[in-house]
Amino acid sequence: MNHATAPRGRVRVGAAVALLTAFLAVLVGLALAPQPASAADGDPYTLSGNVHHEGEPLEGVALAIDGPGGEQLVVTDAEGRWQVKVPERGATYTVALDEETLPDGVTVIDESGEDDSPNVVEAEMGAGGRLAVNFFIGEGERNTVGFVDQLVDRVFKGINFGLMLALAAVGISLVYGTTKLSNFAHAEMVTFGAVVAYGLAGAATLGLPLWLALILTIVLAALMGLALDVALWKPLRRRGAGVVQLMIVSIGLSLAMRFIFQFFIGGGTLQLPPLADTAKIPLFGAVAVSPMEMMSMALSLVVLVAFAAWLTYSRVGKATRAISDNPALASATGIDVDKVVRIVWVLSGAMAGLAGVLYAYYRPGIRFDMGMHILLLVFAAVTLGGLGTAYGALVGALIVGVLVEVSSLWIPADLRYVGALFVLILVLLLRPQGLLGRRERIG
Repeated sequence: MNHATAPRGRVRVGAAVALLTAFLAVLVGLALAPQPASAADGDPYTLSGNVHHEGEPLEGVALAIDGPGGEQLVVTDAEGRWQVKVPERGATYTVALDEETLPDGVTVIDESGEDDSPNVVEAEMGAGGRLAVNFFIGEGERNTVGFVDQLVDRVFKGINFGLMLALAAVGISLVYGTTKLSNFAHAEMVTFGAVVAYGLAGAATLGLPLWLALILTIVLAALMGLALDVALWKPLRRRGAGVVQLMIVSIGLSLAMRFIFQFFIGGGTLQLPPLADTAKIPLFGAVAVSPMEMMSMALSLVVLVAFAAWLTYSRVGKATRAISDNPALASATGIDVDKVVRIVWVLSGAMAGLAGVLYAYYRPGIRFDMGMHILLLVFAAVTLGGLGTAYGALVGALIVGVLVEVSSLWIPADLRYVGALFVLILVLLLRPQGLLGRRERIG
């Protein structure tokens, strides 16, 4: 045994333990902060309403209620009534009536003529804990948007979603390329970023300025990636753990982290402070975006371009690509594989943390299992672009993001992820190595 390296090893493990302890301290602060009630706790407040047409109740009309606690779907009963339970007072809820479920020739009308979307109502729950939202229904023509305008709008939204997805996909692709590990715990790294941002910037917690909380979140997520590599992944690699064993460990780590999040923040939905104004700005045709969406796209683009430049031109970036191509040959040429892998874990954690914050605004809201909801799409993007290739992950993420949004023009929103996965299967049948992957020689 090399006694000279033992103290250094203990120092590194101690540093990793210190980072994990700091993370637990943040979670304890979240647990002690006031939390909104969740459906599991029994939401105590009522949001209800009626849907009538010329005094007659309309049965089977679908409505979507969004706000604290997440989105809920409800259908009117035989008397035209609907009701849901929500967790917070003093909060704003959005009630959207699906006009496609109204009888033919019937539409929601705005008597003032000033509201372009009379089927969508925003209302604030008062101190009494009850709120009623009713709709004026009458004869009229529905305002429709042409198919081309809808398609352009969905493509634009898909690019926005794809850029956010790429932040997570590039990180997981780098890890696979350098270690051959399919890291299922990457989903929880995404959740980690959102949870830490809430702990730093939430009104019920530290309340730091959002820009400062975002920077600190990225730093803490990078340190979390470093701590996991020092305390878990590197020791397993040195002990010769196989790819399957490492993948099983990542699944166990994913489950453990997910339920740690749930223990400390509960099962409800938390909201980050607004990143920017949410009012829509018309761009062209039917495309209208909010400043928040524009900031999200700009931030994703800047980070991805900076990452591409680092991967292409920096010495460490070139070493990363060399290890992805052939780890044994890279090591033989003098590249410090362990050091590069450590840097990869740091970058992967940082980008996953940023993706978590942006995804919390895209959903919107933070839940303990939010990362799991996009994990399959992240793996689809990585596989579609080509396993282990960062540029392939970026291309795959953009394709998946656009497909997810565009497919909702034909299939229900709840099934929109299916379209992307179906295209993934078709592509892999024709090109198993992915779009930018290379064929591997067997034998």
